[in-house]
Amino acid sequence: MKSYYVHFIRHGLTEANVKGQYIGVTDVPLSLEGKYQLSKQVEDFEYPYTEIIYTSPLKRCLETCDIIYPNINPIVVSDLSECNFGEWEGKTVKELENNSEFKKWLDDAQNTPPPKGESGLQFAKRVCTCFEKIVQGMMRSGNTNAVIVTHGGVIMTLLATYGIPRAKSFDWIVDNGFGYSIR
Repeated sequence: MKSYYVHFIRHGLTEANVKGQYIGVTDVPLSLEGKYQLSKQVEDFEYPYTEIIYTSPLKRCLETCDIIYPNINPIVVSDLSECNFGEWEGKTVKELENNSEFKKWLDDAQNTPPPKGESGLQFAKRVCTCFEKIVQGMMRSGNTNAVIVTHGGVIMTLLATYGIPRAKSFDWIVDNGFGYSIR
């Protein structure tokens, strides 16, 4: 019986992360600090060996791939993008705290999308379908080891769905430039 390994790595730090902004599909780059931190982590830690990388098409993920795996051309997969926060893209909790639609979303994010955005269920269906296709492709190709460079929300959603031990999405929070390995 073959075992398949997938290593999830969250993109490096962005200015929006520092500011606490909701950034999903907005294409922001890594911050200078984020690039420095990743370079330092590459020196201090051993990232998983792989010959294949799947990544979100957003700059912060592509730049993370270039720093951690400079000799591997990643396969860009659009459905590995972060949740679409619609009209709340770029805003902070402080800016939205008096918004009645935001309060409804906080109470039931699974079923309530942000204006012009994705609900939690829509997002989960998109990323889970994408992940299953990646694993099926690995099985067809015989590749038993892959890295996925993506966003915190994607990693948290996939691990809440497929991870063991069973845990809620927010129990799988991961720092920028770090991640989880699954088999």
